[in-house]
Amino acid sequence: MMTSNKPYFIRALYEWILDNDCTPYIVVDATLPFVDVPRQFVHDGKIILNILPSATHNLNLGDDWITFSARFSGIPQNINIPIGAVAAIYAQENGEGMGFQTEPLNEESLDFIEKNQPLSINKKEKEKQKGPKLGIISSKQDEENNSNSNHQKSKEDDNTLPPNDKGPGPKGGLKIIK
Repeated sequence: MMTSNKPYFIRALYEWILDNDCTPYIVVDATLPFVDVPRQFVHDGKIILNILPSATHNLNLGDDWITFSARFSGIPQNINIPIGAVAAIYAQENGEGMGFQTEPLNEESLDFIEKNQPLSINKKEKEKQKGPKLGIISSKQDEENNSNSNHQKSKEDDNTLPPNDKGPGPKGGLKIIK
């Protein structure tokens, strides 16, 4: 049995849209399991995400997952989307692109998730992560590392959703290896 051609189409259309100086957007079915997106931007079970390189950080258009970090209302968030949840990719400027049938994760991907740490962090853990973090700095080198890390985070661009919706910006790098 051949692998799905969907991730190949997504990557090809992404490159084609960029080559034509347009902005690639993806439509994601946020009702499917394991779709990790900011729920406040989901409308009618779908979310539209700008995946322009300047709007994302660590974008990975993989065979099984699309992952990146982006800023939503100025707050960086990791985005994890199973390929099956992508309903379309298109150029924001002219609507050129392709739609896809959506589908939940296959059994092989579900087995991988069960054997490894979950993609999503439960709500209580997310709340614990909000706000400033305190830690022990053991050396001047650690201080410099923390300073460089914070400087990089502040450079991340905002990701913009469709008109009138300001969206995210940074990317997280989750990569599933079989």
